Formats: sequence, structure tokens, C-alpha cells
Amino acid sequence: MFHLPLPIVEKMLRPIIVYFAIVLLLRVFGKRELAQLNPFDLVVLLSVSNTVQNAIIGEDNSVTGGLIGAGTLFAVNYLVVRFLFKHRRLDEIIEGVPTVLMEKGSVCPPALAKELITTSELTSVAHRQGYASLDEIETCKLEPGGVFYFEPKTPPVGERHHKDVIARLDQLGVLIEDLRRGLAAS
Repeated sequence: MFHLPLPIVEKMLRPIIVYFAIVLLLRVFGKRELAQLNPFDLVVLLSVSNTVQNAIIGEDNSVTGGLIGAGTLFAVNYLVVRFLFKHRRLDEIIEGVPTVLMEKGSVCPPALAKELITTSELTSVAHRQGYASLDEIETCKLEPGGVFYFEPKTPPVGERHHKDVIARLDQLGVLIEDLRRGLAAS
């Protein structure tokens, strides 16, 4: 159970190689995989862990080997995140830049095509963020980490309607007051 059939150095080197390979593949194949927009992307992400399992642990099913592999993955991730935090330009090169999917209230079809996102998928994400439709959105960006950033139109549609209703009520209030004064004067 605790016997290591592989050398410790190999147990540490395997997860490091797989870690950087997966980071590179996610970078090459885009932000969509990180956003998990549909069941197909989710299946791919889940399958990757099973596919690379033997590459990480080799022919070792020991508890010690598993702990060394997991510890190495956490350590490498910790070091990479800290390194990239101190080197912002390198982080931008590795992760990429945001993709503008909507600008000035209009969908950008070339950007959607680049990220392999349909308008209905974008609408679905907007609904999850609390927007009734894409008409309420001024700007939408897909961040390098797969997060959607929405900027609402200013003021939002509901707020504009609310202000219109309040303005009309104020006008009605003034008219009613004028009528009362006119009736009182006669």
C-alpha cells in the first residue's frame, strides 16, 4: 500500500509534465472549455482527468504515490500562479486577452465564431446573469479564464421605464392639482 514501484523523482516529474501539457492545450483550444457552455465541453474536461491519470501515476497504485502526485500538482500550481502574478505581461501572453462578444449593444458575430459560441448560448449565459434579453446588455466580454463579463446598458431598460412612469405620474399630479385649483376658484 505504501511501497513505491517508481522513483520519487519520476513520480514528481510526471504530474509536472501533464500539468503544463493541459495548460497549453487549454490555451490552444480557447476559453470556451473553461466556460463550460455545453455538455460536450463538460464531457471533454471530465474525460481529460481520466485520460491523463495513468500518465500522472504510472503503474503505481500506492497511497504514497498518489499523495506525491497530488502534492506535486498543488505545488506546481501554487508556484505557477505566484510567478504569473508577479509577471503580468507573461500572464497575458499565456492566458490571452478578453474577447469582446457584444459592443455598443450589438452582438459581434466574428467574435462569437472565433470562440465557437452561438447567440443562443450567449443568451443563455445572459439569462443566468439575470438579464431578460441581450437587448439589456451594452458590452459582453469573455475573459481569458472563461468568465463572462456583462455591462448593462445605462440606464437599464427597467430603470428607464420606471423613470418614464414616475415622470408621467408627476405630470398627472400637476394636472390634478391644477384641476383642483380651477375647481376651487370657480
